[in-house]
Amino acid sequence: MQTPEYSIVIPAYNEADELPATLDAVRAAMRAQSSPGECIVVDNNSNDATAAIAREHGADSVVFEPINQIARARNAGVAASRGQYLIFVDADTRIQPALLSESIQRLRAGNVVGGGSIIQFEGKISAIGQFGINLWKHISKLTRTAAGSYLFCRRDAFEAVGGFDQKLYASEEVRLSRLLRKWGKAHGKRFEILGHAPVQTSARKLKWYSGGQILTWVLLMLLMPIAVRSKRLCGFWYKRPSVKT
Repeated sequence: MQTPEYSIVIPAYNEADELPATLDAVRAAMRAQSSPGECIVVDNNSNDATAAIAREHGADSVVFEPINQIARARNAGVAASRGQYLIFVDADTRIQPALLSESIQRLRAGNVVGGGSIIQFEGKISAIGQFGINLWKHISKLTRTAAGSYLFCRRDAFEAVGGFDQKLYASEEVRLSRLLRKWGKAHGKRFEILGHAPVQTSARKLKWYSGGQILTWVLLMLLMPIAVRSKRLCGFWYKRPSVKT
């Protein structure tokens, strides 16, 4: 069996509904590549059919991480992976073949340490949602910060900076982006945000929470940055409504 050149890691907590579309998109993107890769889903202590759905829809392996934390789940996926290039995709995010191709080509060229992608919401969204995604687009490109929805990097750089910070329950991708930029600068490599084939991510949180609730969480993170170390205060990323929408 060939050693994969790249590893796609998908953290998933109760994502039985979203995983089929995400994995279908991932497998289509992988089929378009000239080199072998692997897809790893991390079942982050789900109590639904996440693990079974992942296997049914094309995951090469499913890793179980008992502690419900996004940073820990992503690190667990890396620990089980073999590729020299790492691609992180959220369980509710769909990627295009062109984005995966460009990411691998940039890493293969040797002058890029990693990066991210422009993000778009699926379907129709509210004015608040559109404002938020447009604002993030400018911040992401200006600061060269990847969203957790899609982040790619070299394995050696990821390991050198210590991976995702497991003291954080949110914004772990922001910290990793910063550490990778610093590592890249020291090694003559760039951290880039790609814009030719944006990822499509679910807008479900815009349906789950009101504009006021979302604004409250944003202000909390801005005014009290230490809040990202508290799972309770990071409920936006971990809590879900009791009824489906």
